[in-house]
Amino acid sequence: MKYLKVSFNCNPNTEIITDVLASDLAEIGYESFVTTETGLDAFIPASVYSEENTHQTIQDFFLESEISFSSEEIEDKDWNEEWEQHYFQPIVIDNECVIHSPFYKVEGEFKYQILIDPKMAFGSGHHQTTGLILREILKMDLQHKSVLDMGCGTAVLAILASMKGADPITGIDIDDWAYKNAIENVRLNNVNNIKLLLGGAEQLSAESYDVIFANINRNILLRDIPAYAKVMNNNAKLVLSGFYKEDIPYIISKCEEVGLKYSHFNEMDNWVAVVVG
Repeated sequence: MKYLKVSFNCNPNTEIITDVLASDLAEIGYESFVTTETGLDAFIPASVYSEENTHQTIQDFFLESEISFSSEEIEDKDWNEEWEQHYFQPIVIDNECVIHSPFYKVEGEFKYQILIDPKMAFGSGHHQTTGLILREILKMDLQHKSVLDMGCGTAVLAILASMKGADPITGIDIDDWAYKNAIENVRLNNVNNIKLLLGGAEQLSAESYDVIFANINRNILLRDIPAYAKVMNNNAKLVLSGFYKEDIPYIISKCEEVGLKYSHFNEMDNWVAVVVG
């Protein structure tokens, strides 16, 4: 498969701007991202690339920044493997859980070992928002709890929940690439109680849950929180991430509109995870 490298120059060039830009670009088909001194390099299959869609994404960008871009076709190679070998390093969460790819052998003893073949899908554990929810999962008693992982990406959250005794588990992602990667990772970890669905909140039906993880972005969360509330059991917990500390009041306000009460939040580099119930 031929790929394009699209180089984005951002002024100012901050971590918040490149993180949000990468999230927006992922929604139009970009598959992997590397931060640079001037902004962000993003990789996308040539067959998927649309200059018009990229221009529109920059036009709609809500943070104050001047962004320009240029594209070039890159050498035809297995960029998934290239990215995995050079950028996907093992990650350890609270000395209890290690997440690594088949390329790496991990030394040491960990209660939970998760194999992830990331295929450039979001949710390997390296991003702050994924790490925040992983830490919440490690603190939870999930034994025999029903779990929903919205925007499951690699399915790493669902897999850890299963390892902690949750059952049954549903993972949903709107991105076909992430959905297929989640299937691979569930098989890789020999987990047999995770049901994976392709789509968004419209996939929520008669099933209800004791715990819901939703690591998406602020605007989608604000739109879909009412849908999550409808499928929560009594005393259920909803863990939300994918937004910044300054967004907490908007998230809590929307939760309170549907009868959910704020519990607490955790923070990492201004990214947060909020727990309500």
